Amino acid sequence: MVGRLAIVPPRFGDTVVGGSEAVSRETALGLASRGWDVEVLTTTALDHYAWGNDLPEGEEEVGGLRVRRFRMVHHGGRAGEAIQRRLTAGIMPSLDEQITWLSWRFQVPGLYHHLLRYADSYDAVVFSPYLFWTTTVCMPAVAEKAVVVPCLHDEVYARLDVIRPVVADAASVWFLSEPEHLLAHRLGPVAPRHTVTGSGVAVPQGYDPDGFVARHRLRRPFLLYAGRRERDKGWDALVDMFAVAVREVGVDMDLVTFGVGEVDPPASIADRVIDLGFLPDEERDSAFAAATAYAQPSRMESFSRTVMEAWLAGSPVLSVAGSEVVNWHIERSGGGLTYSDGFELGEALHWVAANPNGRAEMAAAGRRYVLDNCTWPVVLDRMEADLRAWT
Repeated sequence: MVGRLAIVPPRFGDTVVGGSEAVSRETALGLASRGWDVEVLTTTALDHYAWGNDLPEGEEEVGGLRVRRFRMVHHGGRAGEAIQRRLTAGIMPSLDEQITWLSWRFQVPGLYHHLLRYADSYDAVVFSPYLFWTTTVCMPAVAEKAVVVPCLHDEVYARLDVIRPVVADAASVWFLSEPEHLLAHRLGPVAPRHTVTGSGVAVPQGYDPDGFVARHRLRRPFLLYAGRRERDKGWDALVDMFAVAVREVGVDMDLVTFGVGEVDPPASIADRVIDLGFLPDEERDSAFAAATAYAQPSRMESFSRTVMEAWLAGSPVLSVAGSEVVNWHIERSGGGLTYSDGFELGEALHWVAANPNGRAEMAAAGRRYVLDNCTWPVVLDRMEADLRAWT
């Protein structure tokens, strides 16, 4: 055994959709495969909208990992809801209000007490992402042996006073990209020990794009979006821009999507937006391979693993302008184009459809970039180097 680690995500499971949760899961599996004794400490939630106690409290084995789930306590209250509304509007609450807000969504007292009682049994405790009670409240209890993978976004939450200790007081911080690292320094103090580890992406053994198209009875070439269908992830803007690309630019494509959240397209393009719900891993991989291009409409990214999955599968990426992280990947790799409105999205889609050789070259450049920088062996080497330096 190399050492003993706890990994602390707010949710954990094979069906959990979320970039930070995927990073936590694959980090845990990867370090366990290298001889670390890894234990996952998490909540009983699966749904990040409701944050209900969906699973039983207690210990179980998931994918060969020991997982301890702790029940959440919900207090709710109008004060917390009012503060959340102000945050959504971009208004900074007072420090007292911020402290109230920390526990508004949920608390996990059993997890906190477990860390207090058993902290000495772990060489390091890895928390991710920065935003939830499982990190904001629990991390300070074991700060001297805490690693934080913040998955930081340029948003109002990252500017809260109660969030700053998460990045400043941990024993070490692992950033997923250089733009995220620079953002952290712009926002305030960062722990003296920090590094850009990046994130890994599993390389599929194969793809079945033709079978995917046949199984889902897709009639047109399509633009793909995968993940959470939420306003903050850019989904609403993508649908609106796609409508302009179809109606005004004449794009003859569908928008295919899978993941969680409401799709709700406007009636004028309802027949051009196809929701496939949740897909198993192999079908997900084939969706990326079958797409004409992959859209990343979110400006709130710290890494964007779906972009890497698209490049591995041979699809170029179309990224919304202003997404620092994704645009950084595109500039370094040459694997995509950016757009700022529906007309530019339409022109980009026309280009990838009309230039198969250029499209293939762009996607190949993206795949080389992922294989050189974002495979798990490379990332785990960086993580282990940091852990060995101070644990």
